[in-house]
Amino acid sequence: MLNQRRTTNILLLIIVIPLVFYLLKILSFIFIPLVFSMFIALLFLPLIRWLSKRHVPKLVSVIIVILLIVGGLIVGIELVQLSSKQIMASDSAFFTKAGSKLANMVFYIEDRFGLVFQKDKNLLIQFIQKENIGPTFDFLRKFLTMILMTAFFIVLWLAESINMHKVLNNIIFKQKHASVKTFMKIEKDLITFIKVKFFVSLLTGIGIGLACVFFDVSFPIFWGLFAFVINFVQMVGSFISVVLLSLFAFVELEPTSILFFFIISITGVQVLFGGILEPIFMGKSFSINIITVLVMLMLWGFIWGVPGLIMAIPITVFIKIILEQFPGTKKLADLLSGSHSAV
Repeated sequence: MLNQRRTTNILLLIIVIPLVFYLLKILSFIFIPLVFSMFIALLFLPLIRWLSKRHVPKLVSVIIVILLIVGGLIVGIELVQLSSKQIMASDSAFFTKAGSKLANMVFYIEDRFGLVFQKDKNLLIQFIQKENIGPTFDFLRKFLTMILMTAFFIVLWLAESINMHKVLNNIIFKQKHASVKTFMKIEKDLITFIKVKFFVSLLTGIGIGLACVFFDVSFPIFWGLFAFVINFVQMVGSFISVVLLSLFAFVELEPTSILFFFIISITGVQVLFGGILEPIFMGKSFSINIITVLVMLMLWGFIWGVPGLIMAIPITVFIKIILEQFPGTKKLADLLSGSHSAV
């Protein structure tokens, strides 16, 4: 009887897990802002508690947090505008040089591999063609909707209209003490992860921007901002920023020792902050196996795209902490961890 029940449970699990992932993909327009807002709200919960101890009304505390978030967004928008102005203000010499080098590269590829490129079409003209305007506005509409939904869920989390304690208690643990203890650990670990990731990404962006200034590579503000943002995509982000900036520098700089040292410099920045300082700040207890990181990046990237790549590791940390609370799943949690590779 026990064996039959165990077999039935395994079969149900095999059916339920793909169904859950399918629903997560189909209802991504709800789950992405919900999960993303939870991580943002977790950062401000200690501030909410601190204000509460000083008898500040909950409504005032939530308004203060919202103002802080809006202030951060305004700073980000200003940086984007500043980098845009820097690009628009640049003279046409760079674009002429870039066009010449790209033309030579295209000629080499055509001659070497037998490929044929359409030379009579301009990318900008193709972008603003009538048939492409619709998808562009559709993307902007979806992005704005996602931002508004995330803001709405952040308010609900902070006002405790969505109470994680009760969710954990009612669905998973059935014991108030266990749910509170687990929530505190989840909060502590995820806040540590987000803070360290933000700090490391900020240092990476500053380092990349300074490298561009030192080697006289155009648009240092843009590349610093790009490195900061893309660094939130674990492992993949640092690789993308180094490759794209190296290709850009190859177009702008002559293939001499200057180009070589520039590539070494930006690679060194990524290795220093992402490969050395980040694991030290995270601590050994916060380690996740490198294979787990890759699998989770592929899984959540497939389900939710770019937002999934950004949230893959925090979600994995959340799952790992839940699994650690039960003797039957503790081995699975240990499998997710790795003593040789940290996030």
